[in-house]
Amino acid sequence: MEIFRTKSVEQSIQDTEAPEHQLRKRLNAVDLTVFGIGVIIGTGIFVLTGQVAKNTAGPAVALSFVVAGIVCGLAALCYAEFASTVPVAGSAYTFAFATLGEFPAWIIGWDLMLELALAAAVVAVGWSQYFVSLMSSIGVEIPSLVLFGKDLNVPAMIIIALLTAVLIAGIKLSSRLNLVIVIIKVSVVLLVIVAGLFYINGDNYTPFIPPAESTPGVEGLKAPLIQVMFGITPVAFGVIGIFSAAALVFFAYIGFDIVATAAEETVNPQRNLPRGILGSLLICTILYVAVSLVVVGMQPYNELNEEAPLAEAFRAVNQPWIASLISIGAIIGLLAVVMILLLGQTRVLFAMCRDGLLPRGLAKVHPKYGTPARVTLLVGVVSLILASFIPLSALAELVNIGTLFAFVVVSIGVVLLRRTRPDLPRAFRTPLVPLVPILSVLSCIYLMLNLPVETWLRFLVWMVIGLVVYFGYGYWHSRAARR
Repeated sequence: MEIFRTKSVEQSIQDTEAPEHQLRKRLNAVDLTVFGIGVIIGTGIFVLTGQVAKNTAGPAVALSFVVAGIVCGLAALCYAEFASTVPVAGSAYTFAFATLGEFPAWIIGWDLMLELALAAAVVAVGWSQYFVSLMSSIGVEIPSLVLFGKDLNVPAMIIIALLTAVLIAGIKLSSRLNLVIVIIKVSVVLLVIVAGLFYINGDNYTPFIPPAESTPGVEGLKAPLIQVMFGITPVAFGVIGIFSAAALVFFAYIGFDIVATAAEETVNPQRNLPRGILGSLLICTILYVAVSLVVVGMQPYNELNEEAPLAEAFRAVNQPWIASLISIGAIIGLLAVVMILLLGQTRVLFAMCRDGLLPRGLAKVHPKYGTPARVTLLVGVVSLILASFIPLSALAELVNIGTLFAFVVVSIGVVLLRRTRPDLPRAFRTPLVPLVPILSVLSCIYLMLNLPVETWLRFLVWMVIGLVVYFGYGYWHSRAARR
């Protein structure tokens, strides 16, 4: 039972005060909200909208965004209570350590490492494709670099290296850069909504929920697990397609939980963290639903472009200048996504190293910049390597299952902490406990079951690797064990 030893909230907060591990508090509620918007509005709105509408949900993709937004909203209420009660870096990892114990916390931390590292690399590759395409359109060809017989993604490598340097230089610098980027990409999203209204064809909304049909894309290991479990013929579209699509567009919402990873660098976290988490999620949900309705109204859903649906929808109505602005906005906007995913990854890894579950020397803070420079450099190098070799493929599902799993643990943790530590001051309290956490757990599990079988298999392989690392290193070097 030693693997279920917990780390008290008081001890977690005390650990943040050690000089060599103390992060500087620079962020306020606006900074956190902008961070959330910066990472949420990205690949999901610029890419996934077209893919999911064309292959899974049709015009009803707007309902899929609503479903995913509701699931995230339930989890966000639980995150807000935890983040304001335990304002420590590490997000779900730290929350699990305080409620469920060391081993469940390790599982969550290992899970978040998969989510954030893959997401940062994948988004960097997506950014590279937009960038190379734009440069090619103006006559500038990006030279290729071959290593071990394989073309390296040089633009993705360079941008990760530059953003890693920005993160090392300080959280406030990262926040200011993110603010500029967010202003640009929100302006582009609003341009899509307002300009697109003039080109909507009502016939494109019919049928709003296309009839269910069997497709090769959802057969075999690509079929949603829930359809395999209950012997349902794998289908796309229809009502089932809306929920299958919700499990995919969930990727578009990943980000509000990263706000919680910056808890330790927040001024007055008890007040500012809930505002940042819930504010960013609400704003992005409204924008997502509006954009998806406009895009499927501009072009028949089965004709949407899967790589750049927003830009191509405007080209389809002979507005190439708007399409070019959208492409430029996507290039700039995805920079913030990569940077904040890297930020979240470093803070989770920093917390795990500080607890001794991974080499503790990595958790030392830079004496000048007040950032976890060693961990940040390590994460940057790993992400750079991943981005240089991996193709931009359907990895969103793997990221989604990791995030949903973390949401389940946080929702359960809120109920447990209410029972075990009712005395803790809570600046924000999740309403209707235990109803809201229970609904959060059930809805997250349902979306997980709508993910493909092959995604579950990959997730289980990663978890097995995590078990080997924990029992081979983390268990024996845990600071909680030494206490």
